[in-house]
Amino acid sequence: MRSDLRTAQDRAHALLGTVEHRDLGPLRVTEAVAFARACGERDPRLLDPGSTGFQVHPLYLPSLLRGPDGGVDGDYREDGMFRDEVPGTDGLDVRLMAGGQSIAFHRQTPLGDPIAVRRTLDDVACKGRPGSEFLLMTVSKVFRAARAGALATVTERFIVR
Repeated sequence: MRSDLRTAQDRAHALLGTVEHRDLGPLRVTEAVAFARACGERDPRLLDPGSTGFQVHPLYLPSLLRGPDGGVDGDYREDGMFRDEVPGTDGLDVRLMAGGQSIAFHRQTPLGDPIAVRRTLDDVACKGRPGSEFLLMTVSKVFRAARAGALATVTERFIVR
């Protein structure tokens, strides 16, 4: 196994079960509408904040990775991902790929209510055969609103080569 991949595996094993919290701030109407437009939505409940029953597109919430200030240049890897998005890989010469995602929605996402995400690295497994190993990491995220409670649970898998 390449040394950077071994280092990523060792770091990830050390992080297993560690809970991280990130405040995402309140969801803003303009950003929710822009997301729905980018998804090609035509439903006025997702596009017009003045319409009866306006709501946030359900996939907007799991797309949030940072709070309202976003990130600065130093927060990104060369491939455009956030440096800390895949636990244990920051600063290493590894390739990252999405390996699947499942989402359980618990309730509508409220506008204006501060949102926080709780992230946990649940599993790290070495796969492949000698000389072509890769890591499969499983991360869970629980998105919560300050007053509404749990909004969604997201399980993501990342392939690290």
